[in-house]
Amino acid sequence: MAGGGSHKGDGPKKARIEIIPLIDVIFFLLATFVLFTLSLNKSNGLSVQLPKVENSGPRDPSNSVTISITDNNEIGWDKDTISLEEFVTRIHNYAIQVGPENARIFINGDENANYSSARYVIDQIKRTQIQKIMIETRIVPDAERQN
Repeated sequence: MAGGGSHKGDGPKKARIEIIPLIDVIFFLLATFVLFTLSLNKSNGLSVQLPKVENSGPRDPSNSVTISITDNNEIGWDKDTISLEEFVTRIHNYAIQVGPENARIFINGDENANYSSARYVIDQIKRTQIQKIMIETRIVPDAERQN
C-alpha cells in the first residue's frame, strides 16, 4: 500500500552533540593559552617588589644576567643569593666570557632597597666596561595613576 502506514523515524528527532567542532574549540583554547603564557616577561632574578613607573618597554632576556638587590640589601645573581666578593668575581668573569660590548645587565632592585647597594652594583658593573645596564620596573596600572 502506497502512502499508508507509519514510519519509525517520523517522531521528534533526538539532539546530537557534534564532537569535531568541540575538539576544534578545545585546541584553539589550548593554543591561545600556550602562546599567552610564552609571551609573559618573566624575571630571572630574586623575588623583589619592583618600583612603579608609568611607561616602560619590554625586556629581551637573551644573553643577559639579572642582578637583584633585595630590601635587606642582599645581592642576587639570577636566582642565586651571593656575597659581594662573589658578585665582583662573577661580573668580571661574565664580562670576559661574553665581552663587554655584548653583555647586558638587568638590575632588579626592590623599591625599598638601600641606594648605596644599587650604587655599588652599578659601579662594579661599570668597572668591567659593560655599557648595557637596564633597571627593571613594573608599570602602574591605570586605576592607580593619579592625574
